[in-house]
Amino acid sequence: MKRRIALGLSGTCLIILCSSWGFFAHYRINRLAVFTLPKAMAGFYKNNIGFITQHAVSADKRRYVDSLEAPRHFFDADHYGKKPFAAMPQKWADAAAKYSADTLDKYGTVPWTIQYQYYKLVRAFKAHDTTAILNTSANLGHYIADAHVPLHLTQNYNGQLSNQTGIHALWESRIPELSGNRYNYFVGKARYIENPLAEAFKICRFSFKSVDTVLRFERLLNKTFPADKKYSQVLHGKKMISDYSEAYCLAYQKMLRGMVERQMRASILSVGSFWYSAWVDAGQPDLNKLIAQPINTDEQHNLQREEALYKTGKCTYQVTK
Repeated sequence: MKRRIALGLSGTCLIILCSSWGFFAHYRINRLAVFTLPKAMAGFYKNNIGFITQHAVSADKRRYVDSLEAPRHFFDADHYGKKPFAAMPQKWADAAAKYSADTLDKYGTVPWTIQYQYYKLVRAFKAHDTTAILNTSANLGHYIADAHVPLHLTQNYNGQLSNQTGIHALWESRIPELSGNRYNYFVGKARYIENPLAEAFKICRFSFKSVDTVLRFERLLNKTFPADKKYSQVLHGKKMISDYSEAYCLAYQKMLRGMVERQMRASILSVGSFWYSAWVDAGQPDLNKLIAQPINTDEQHNLQREEALYKTGKCTYQVTK
């Protein structure tokens, strides 16, 4: 998800796009989810792992051309009271009857978007539609990953309501980019999901429980951290910009006790599990028949090495922009 926000750093007001997880994490989540799949699916997904990886951020890019895209990436649970998940019906028709469809669209629809994309993937598997399978898998992975970001579950998504503007990118982009190569990504094999909508709400509910921690710990850190060391000049692409310093990010990450890593790991397992479940619900079609051109020997060996490293918790994939 991207919401347009103003970020004040070092006295300069920068207009940025607040992006879910950032490209770094989305690429890794979709890519590593491929290694959670059973053998009957793995060949097809590995053969198309480049597409699955690169299109992990297509849903964010659609925001520029589709005015209806933004709400699909978040769910402002706190708009619905102190116990939002008790108040909110899970079925769309019931929720719309209670709050109106316009209200749901305004405050985010990510759990229902996950459900919609899930059944779209089931239909694609049944139709043996390679293009639809790949596009929907990539998109579904993106929305599932978004639901694992606590700041996608609150109206205070960028700390703009608590004088913490910029925390969104700090949590989901800056920290993973700095520390992601030290995370342990191995999560085992995908599992079958009985009820995709209930699972989507479960993910959102769990993420929402961390909202207070995410905001409160950053407020505490900001009070004690030397103000002149909070920001530094950081190279983004070919430009130097003012961003949170590495020291500040590492201090915040330490306070969070591995939350960002845990949510990335949970995202990987969830994405693989939703893909796997959709395939099962479609009758377990033979995906090997959909491989138009197998990857060459060198690519196979590279993937074998990458998967072997993944099983030790490591990820060697490097983001290229």
